[in-house]
Amino acid sequence: MTFPKDLRYTKDHEWIRVSGEEAVIGITDFAQRELGDIVFVDVNTVDDEVAQDEVFGTVEAVKTVSDLFMPVAGTVLEVNEKIDSSPELVNQDPYGEGWLVRVKLNNPADVDGLLSAADYEAQVAV
Repeated sequence: MTFPKDLRYTKDHEWIRVSGEEAVIGITDFAQRELGDIVFVDVNTVDDEVAQDEVFGTVEAVKTVSDLFMPVAGTVLEVNEKIDSSPELVNQDPYGEGWLVRVKLNNPADVDGLLSAADYEAQVAV
């Protein structure tokens, strides 16, 4: 499993990559492995302001459906169109082509309260 050091993580297995006042969010390598083959991603919160820890969509795997939780408060600007026709990208490249949404952060400093790569790795190693 990989844990890119330039990302921040949540206890619910989302990652966030911040660039200024915007960020890209996805699920971690650990999460996609636990879910198995992902067959559908449902995000219908574009243009919505979503509070921290609030559900912004779901990811459906062969055996289960899992909620997606917003790491920090923000407005959903875009959903990764590639995952509509190729949801397997989340399994194949969770930190790259398999990203889920792009958001405008309400407060970029909120990211500081999330887990570092080392802290997240320690959490999932238990």
